[in-house]
This record gives sequence, C-alpha cells and structure tokens, in this order.
Amino acid sequence: MDIGVTVGDTVERLEATANDFTFAELSIGEASYVPADASDSHLRTVLESVDAELCVHLPFDQVVATPVPQLNDAIVDYLTDLLDWAGTLGARKAVLHGTMRDPHDTGQRRVFANQLSAIARAGDDAGVELVVENVGHQARGLPLSVLGDIARETGTAVCFDVGHAYMEDENDGIDRFLGEYAELVSHLHVHDVRGRGDTHLPIGAGEVDYGLVAEFLQNFDGTVAVEVFTDDVPLLRDSADRVRNHLE
Repeated sequence: MDIGVTVGDTVERLEATANDFTFAELSIGEASYVPADASDSHLRTVLESVDAELCVHLPFDQVVATPVPQLNDAIVDYLTDLLDWAGTLGARKAVLHGTMRDPHDTGQRRVFANQLSAIARAGDDAGVELVVENVGHQARGLPLSVLGDIARETGTAVCFDVGHAYMEDENDGIDRFLGEYAELVSHLHVHDVRGRGDTHLPIGAGEVDYGLVAEFLQNFDGTVAVEVFTDDVPLLRDSADRVRNHLE
C-alpha cells in the first residue's frame, strides 16, 4: 500500500505537503493546473525534490457523458490530451469523477459506459491507470451501486472516496459498496466527514467508520490519497498513520 496526499491545483502546495508521502495527486485541466512547458519543468523539479511520484485528478467540472455525441467526442479528446501529458510525467493513476449530465437518466447510462471505456483505453495508451471516483452525493454523480456495476462491466478500476460514500448514504453506503465491489478498488481517497456537512476533515475528527473499510480492504495493495483540506503536515501525517493502522 502506497500512501500519498492530494495537493489541489498548485505545485506550491505539493512542495509544502508531499514530503514523506509516496505520491502527490495534482488536479489538472480547466481552472486547475494547466500543462505548459515552463511550469512542467518546475513540477518535475519539485517532484524530484520531495521524492514523490505523481497521480493526477482530471477536471472536476467536466461531466463524462451528455446526450450530445459531438460533446462526448470532445470530452474524450480533451481527457485523452490530459492523459497523454500525464503519461509523459510518469503519472501512475488518473482520477475521474463518475458524472453525467443527468445521472438518473437510465437510458444514458450506456453512453456513460462507452465514454468511460474510451477514456480508460486512452489512459492505457498513455501508461496511466484510470480510476473512476464515486461522487453520488453530488447533483451529477452516479449513485454508488450504478457506478460499481458500470465499473465492473467495463473493467474499470475504482477510486473509492470513503467520505463521499458516507455523504451519500452514511456508513451503510460504505458497507454496501465495499461488500459488493471491493475487488474493483485500486485507489482510495480518505478523509473524515460529519453528518452536518463538514467534510475532508482529518481522520478521527468525524463520523466515518474506518473499521468498515478495514473489514473489506485489509492488506490493501493499492494507492491511498489523504484528501484532508489542510496544509498542516502533522495533521496529514496523522491521517496517513491512522489509515495505515486500519489497512495494514
């Protein structure tokens, strides 16, 4: 199990927080970190200085599927460009939110599956593993079970965001998803959540039962990204230690 840290969209936060973590997960595209030759050189230098590998998070606002074929083709083309770029930096994984224009339109779920397959193939070609993330608590996010079924059908690995699953259906959602789809999980986003809406808290500060995660993912051999929204490195390391104690 390799433990890393999400660093948002800035190389500065990567430099400030990623030391002593195996990898840093950088948000790219649109309003996030935009690949460019000059800044890429700085990114490479910083990754070497903190001795961390790279994972990336593909654009948050871009849905995967719409009812318009031309838009869908453009989405695949755009994400392919980003995956190709990530491959040149040796990125291990790329996280993609499981979203569509209307996630409750069952007739469009086949379109989502086709889009997901095409994007995953682009990742394979670039040498980057695509992992699709559960965001069913968001307006455009596919429900947990639907995402799991499509991921299994298409052979796509899952980024299981423990906090997002809690926000969608509390600890029962975590239990049900991992009970059915744990074998698909290659990447984890870990943080804590409170029912009143506080999220991305240090592990132990909220209501998520990480014992449930351990029940299904003991001896997890994938990657784990600490997604706690702070630059306080001791807090980040504490969350990393807590999840390590649960899963090793």
